[in-house]
Amino acid sequence: MKTASMKALLCDEPNTLTLIERERPADVPGQLRIRIAAIGICGTDYHIYGGNQPFLNYPRVMGHELSGYAMADSVDGRIAKGDLVVVNPYLTCGTCHACTIGKPNCCENIAVLGVHTDGGMCEEITVPEANLYPAKDLTPQAAAMVEFLAIGAHGVRRSALTEGSSALIVGAGPIGVGAALFAHIAGAAVTLRDTSSDRLALAKKIVPAATVELVSEAAPGVFDTVFDATGNINAMNAGLNFLAHGGSYVLLSVVKGDLNFADPEFHKRETTLIASRNALKVDFEHVVACMAKGLVPVDDIGTHRTTLEGAVSDLPKWAQDRGTVVKALIEVAA
Repeated sequence: MKTASMKALLCDEPNTLTLIERERPADVPGQLRIRIAAIGICGTDYHIYGGNQPFLNYPRVMGHELSGYAMADSVDGRIAKGDLVVVNPYLTCGTCHACTIGKPNCCENIAVLGVHTDGGMCEEITVPEANLYPAKDLTPQAAAMVEFLAIGAHGVRRSALTEGSSALIVGAGPIGVGAALFAHIAGAAVTLRDTSSDRLALAKKIVPAATVELVSEAAPGVFDTVFDATGNINAMNAGLNFLAHGGSYVLLSVVKGDLNFADPEFHKRETTLIASRNALKVDFEHVVACMAKGLVPVDDIGTHRTTLEGAVSDLPKWAQDRGTVVKALIEVAA
């Protein structure tokens, strides 16, 4: 008989992690209880740990890149008890303008698991059935990578880049690498730029066809599509300089600050400026399908692994050494 308690990794306050025992979640109508299998550690989690995430209340159980096993059948029959599922962590209202026009990724009242409410760095969680997608034949580790890869895939889909076009991705962190991977899958010639040779070396393993360039050594060049994944307002303001006439500039990053473009430069290109936020079900499904086809090198992406117990010391260590980490995973249940 299972106990009424479970393990959870709690960020009590900035720079403090504690493995605690807490009550297992109660059953909620319209939601499924999920036994967590694996958790991807996101840049947001590192920011929460470091005290750099605005509008967040502590203590918080982090974790929004999640895979797990359904502990019951779904009402709609899509998911059977024991199935491995991918969790869409964006909890939406369903009634705002964005939701009613099919864009719940930018819901006006969105709450994200592990940020606005407690997330999945624990043994069990309850999630709305509509936020669960069958992981099919993926491993739990691969399934936990789907959400962050879907963010890059969403940006690529929003860009409407065409096969044979050129794409520049500035920023070779996990989101930038995901965008580069799915731009390549879409048929673009991909260039990745970053300030870190270590990050570029890791990115090259994941997207071997990409051209990688240190920012300090890169020739200016122009590209049909430019993606910013730096999280740096200065880089975001400079990205327009690399865009070809008639091109699209896609902002995957979001930071505090003002975007400043010279209007003549913006207009003469007839620039299409695109903000890309989170991901939609179609993006999650595209990532799962690409993984199933062997197009996503999951072993190269999942560079580090730990457990809930080990994460107490490993997460702070990796937060200080992110140049050698693409995606760290917490493994919970086999």
